[in-house]
Amino acid sequence: MLLLALWWTNRAGPDAAGGHRGPGGFGARVQPVSIGPVMRRDIRVIVPAIGNIAADNTAVVHAKVSGELKALYFHEGQSVRGGQLLAQIDPASYQIALDQAQANQAKDEAQLRNARLDLARYKDLVARQAAPQQQLDTQDALVRQLEAAVQTDQAAVRNAQLQLSYTRVVAPISGLAGLKQADLGNLVTPSDANGLVSIAQVQPVNMVFAIPQQQLPTVRSHLAAGQALRVEAWDTDNTHLLAQGSVASTDNAIDTTTGTVKLKALFPNQDLQLFPNQFVNVRLQLGTLAAATAVPAAAIQQGTHGAYVYEVVAPDAVRLQAVKVLATEGDWSAVEGGIHPGQQVVVDGMDRLRDGAKIQVITPAGDGDAGASRPGGGHHAWAGGAGHAASAASHAWAGSAPAP
Repeated sequence: MLLLALWWTNRAGPDAAGGHRGPGGFGARVQPVSIGPVMRRDIRVIVPAIGNIAADNTAVVHAKVSGELKALYFHEGQSVRGGQLLAQIDPASYQIALDQAQANQAKDEAQLRNARLDLARYKDLVARQAAPQQQLDTQDALVRQLEAAVQTDQAAVRNAQLQLSYTRVVAPISGLAGLKQADLGNLVTPSDANGLVSIAQVQPVNMVFAIPQQQLPTVRSHLAAGQALRVEAWDTDNTHLLAQGSVASTDNAIDTTTGTVKLKALFPNQDLQLFPNQFVNVRLQLGTLAAATAVPAAAIQQGTHGAYVYEVVAPDAVRLQAVKVLATEGDWSAVEGGIHPGQQVVVDGMDRLRDGAKIQVITPAGDGDAGASRPGGGHHAWAGGAGHAASAASHAWAGSAPAP
């Protein structure tokens, strides 16, 4: 076994035995990598955030009079219209109160008519000096008293009619009905905390989210100029666009604990993809960088001095290039620095790279022949696992190693 180990050490060459190392500590060892292009493309300036959906209006429908709940005319979760009949409270006692008020009004109106006739007779008698003036004045006061009584009766009738109308519970706004809070036969009262049902107005619907205070001047300038700021609502996995809307307003103060300011966006929500109290991922678009120098977002690395990429400077070599990231949208980032469209950068396998390191460009699985190397690389496929990287690099380098 000892002889076999010595033979393998001599065969693998000085670098395999921990000897000579070149730039980056790896010498001529080849690192398998995947590369991507640098190109010009439009990149949107996106501010990501977490948003909470809120109904434009929410109404808790309470009974305005007490009584037994006789009927419900809505289904839970149903879309209802403003003024639509939702429930019926037993109207019997309120109908009786209305009948009584109308009877009192009829009685007082009859007395008023008779008093007015007597007033006319006293006026004629006084004119002929057949009756004293005091009797005429007394009759005139009685007429005025009965007129006031009739007005009171009319108000009582209108109040009884109003109370009777309250036995028909109608929707105050249009929206989605929630779960019912009372069942048929229950005694409902105006003091019930939960009411009969709640209605949420979700067309349109609002979204509240917070952005860093540094972005506030840009947002306010757009709003002041009447320019719509597009807002996208994405699902929790950031894979499916739910709805699109625009910024409606800003809060009047910055949260000092987080350094953020709240914005409210308005969404038409025609397909009801957004639901009250739903949390969504938000993408606020502040503008677009037209024809920007763009690299795959996976190529961006962060170091002590900022962002950088590994630029492919030869078929088998890379160079570390510092860049400034201007914006990121999806899988692409707009950058500025010493990199230009038409070049290529490393997008995978850069964890063991150094400035000036040697590389072997591999073709990702499914892109051409599976596992085949691109021209300029070695001749062995790299499976992508950590356990195969050293083996692939060893085979690629073995051609320059001394023969056993």
